[in-house]
Amino acid sequence: MADPLRILIGCETSGVMRRAFAARGHDVWSCDLLPAEDRSNRHIVGDVRDHLTDGWDLLVVAHPPCTRLCNSGVRWLHEPSKRLPETYAAAEREAYLRMSREERLAFLWADLDRGAALFAACWQAPVPRVAVENPVMNPHARARLPADLPRPQTVQPWWFGEPFFKATSFYLRGLPRLAATNRLTPPRPGTPEHKRWSAVHRAPPGPSRWIFRSRTFEGVAEACADRWGGWAEAEVAACG
Repeated sequence: MADPLRILIGCETSGVMRRAFAARGHDVWSCDLLPAEDRSNRHIVGDVRDHLTDGWDLLVVAHPPCTRLCNSGVRWLHEPSKRLPETYAAAEREAYLRMSREERLAFLWADLDRGAALFAACWQAPVPRVAVENPVMNPHARARLPADLPRPQTVQPWWFGEPFFKATSFYLRGLPRLAATNRLTPPRPGTPEHKRWSAVHRAPPGPSRWIFRSRTFEGVAEACADRWGGWAEAEVAACG
């Protein structure tokens, strides 16, 4: 019997992606600066970059910090917001409130550099199969990333039987694109059902909003585990 695949799920606290791969018999761990919500003993608390060289067969970076990388937030790089979102530590948020406009701009551009550096480290990890999730990037972020970064595949939860809108882009190296497994028909805009499907985008402000918005849908995780786990298993078996 072949050894199970060694898989690292980076930047995940929910455990959704980890559990999907684990259910298929893989030796899978998650890693994040925060503890796992499910208190799993298969979770590493720390910087994912410290564990990229630990001999993984597959790396899936589920939720890298993307506030500065995504296209939707590019405007703040030119006219800084008055406050930071709840994804930042309380001390950072308080210090930001006391900064001048120029200091805030410098902080946000430095934050862009930090986010791009983390993304690049994961993309260039010494792992044969890599998937890094990120929203649509702004040009400033893309210019800071490796030249070999391909166009991402963007999927929606409703491709996989989940009645929600949330465009999710995966940058893939050594892995195939996902295929829809249970494609639903989106409701018409303006209908009550369309509003329900838009729950991620319509989430009210609050300390837990970022957790809800970043969470992987189980249907998406199941599709990733089936497609990428199966692909990696076949490759490893073919190599002997």
